[in-house]
Amino acid sequence: MRRSSRIRQKEGAAAVKSIVTIDLSERQNVPRRGRSKRRVKTGPKGKLNTTTFHTYFRSMWDRYSEDKKASFAYLDCLWFSLYYDPASRQKVLLWIKKEAIFSKAYVIVPIVLWGHWNLLILCHFDQNTESSTRRPCMLLLDSLENTGPRRYETEIRKFVFDVFQAMGRSETKKMLSKIPFVVPKVPQQIDDKECGKFVLYFIHLFMNNSPEVFEAPNGYPNFINEKWFDRGGYEDFCNQLITGL
Repeated sequence: MRRSSRIRQKEGAAAVKSIVTIDLSERQNVPRRGRSKRRVKTGPKGKLNTTTFHTYFRSMWDRYSEDKKASFAYLDCLWFSLYYDPASRQKVLLWIKKEAIFSKAYVIVPIVLWGHWNLLILCHFDQNTESSTRRPCMLLLDSLENTGPRRYETEIRKFVFDVFQAMGRSETKKMLSKIPFVVPKVPQQIDDKECGKFVLYFIHLFMNNSPEVFEAPNGYPNFINEKWFDRGGYEDFCNQLITGL
């Protein structure tokens, strides 16, 4: 049985355990997960579980051109929660070490903890952490800001530091502490079921509109705000997700 499949089968109703994976088709000893030929149903009460999220994401990813994908790496939606668990932390770091994720301008990290989805984007980590022209930035997008997304900052910074250590990079905790951790205001979901779909839409828009250089003047990204998209655009995107499988 595939490693990610075994992990997903252990998801409980009380708390969603999710990791962050890199492209499953490229990781050694893990066969490529093919696209589903049937329509995939959402999880309980319309929320996306990790299997459905991964299926939708791969459907999106496969439609992008190779030129567009060349600037991006992504981690599967299960690894961060496995990293969050000390018992599996070293295994996750070993998996990530095998991948050159920081050779890309942007690293997409879907996060699902306690049944809620967020999107972390690591921007310009292919550059020196002290670069003045393409400064690295940690960008966290949350469609339910009253959950307090900044509570993830300590663990995210620790995650990035541990990945750097596993890869043999020389950045210190002090150097990483200077990298901006930005939580911009973004359009908000209207119920408790939409967070996973919002994360997919965030990814879709970011990949389509990401600039060559990401800037965060005054700690706020200049191309993302509360009016980034309207409800109609989001609903059209959700319909296209289903029909695209």
